[in-house]
Amino acid sequence: MKFVDQTRIFLKSGPGGNGCVSFRREKYIEYGGPNGGDGGKGGDVVIEAVTGLNTLVDYRYKRHYKAPKGQHGMGKNMTGASGDDLVMKVPVGTQVFDEDMEFLIADLAKLGDRVVLAKGGDGGLGNTHFKSSTNRAPRRTTPGGEGEELWVVLRLKLIADAGLLGLPNAGKSTFLSAVSRARPKIADYPFTTIRPQLGVVGVGQNEFVMADIPGLIEGASEGVGLGHRFLGHIERCGVLLHLVDATEEDVVASYETIMTEVEAYGGDLTGKPMIIGLNKSDAVSDEELEEKRVALADAAARPVMTLAGFTGDGVKEILSALWDVVKEDIAKRAAQEGLDEEQGASADGGWSPL
Repeated sequence: MKFVDQTRIFLKSGPGGNGCVSFRREKYIEYGGPNGGDGGKGGDVVIEAVTGLNTLVDYRYKRHYKAPKGQHGMGKNMTGASGDDLVMKVPVGTQVFDEDMEFLIADLAKLGDRVVLAKGGDGGLGNTHFKSSTNRAPRRTTPGGEGEELWVVLRLKLIADAGLLGLPNAGKSTFLSAVSRARPKIADYPFTTIRPQLGVVGVGQNEFVMADIPGLIEGASEGVGLGHRFLGHIERCGVLLHLVDATEEDVVASYETIMTEVEAYGGDLTGKPMIIGLNKSDAVSDEELEEKRVALADAAARPVMTLAGFTGDGVKEILSALWDVVKEDIAKRAAQEGLDEEQGASADGGWSPL
């Protein structure tokens, strides 16, 4: 399946049905009076986060979506049927922006999140509503309300617990394939990975989701290379694993290139917990590896772990360190969700402890 993480679509809610002009006609009842029914409400356009999806490809080739209109009112005071809501199912993590990408309309970060993007038009009033003591046979009705229409941009940010950062060919895909069942393309040339990959990583009896994005280059935050839009896929991660290629001449420069792009991108990436791994340790001598590890630790002002994704050396230690941070992030999010639920219940008039 083709991975699509951004698309632009047109939405239109259903117009309401018109009110009806009708009069009661029965035997022996000469002046039955008005009995025109109201029109039905038009269908809403609703977006909902569901499980089982991880791409927006369904909205890439079909760009226009219209909800059904409400039926017109009928005689005998029968109200027209309301139009069915058009429910657009998207992956968890989908954001909805306005056409110019200036305003965030909705952020469906949790399973089951549901937002009305375009409200259907109200049904028109039948002539029954306009009878009075001076007008016993009104022929006045109101038309149904028009539906709302707008262009929106859907943008998907993958939901993962940990994210991989690094220059092209830093060994991110090799690492992901070594610790999970994900099978990304692996080769000895840059930009082998051209779309984000997800893998479920096991640490003892525990599991967490890791995301691998295409390698970043200088200027990625401004749209250079493949990393501009893909940086958003690791914004929701609880921890970042920054892999640096130990075979590079200047590992400090490689590290600083990525950090410059992360800081320029900003958003939720800034200040996120990060673990630095000096990868491909099996491809250099022990003396050179230690020298580069110390230089990198001094530049980053934090510990640097060594590993080899191909042979598995140091991988368990890296995973253990990642899980320690992921575990704390999961607990923090669970506590926040519980607090949000309590606040919601309190706002709805439910009981809440003092």
